[in-house]
Amino acid sequence: MQRRPLLKEGVADAVGFLGGSLAGFWVGRWLGLDIFASGYGPGTLVAILLVSLGGGLGLHAAKAWGAKQDNKS
Repeated sequence: MQRRPLLKEGVADAVGFLGGSLAGFWVGRWLGLDIFASGYGPGTLVAILLVSLGGGLGLHAAKAWGAKQDNKS
């Protein structure tokens, strides 16, 4: 079993997801939306959506970067 490629892939996925989620969070803050507001109002739901989309896009970007690195070697 090859542990290093799996570790590299896992770390890249985690960094991509976390970075994308944080980017979505800060875009929401820039737009004046608070993900941690009490209740589930429209602004809170849009902020949750932005964080979710950011995490998904970051994970997708990390997967694409990993595939590109694999093609180089």
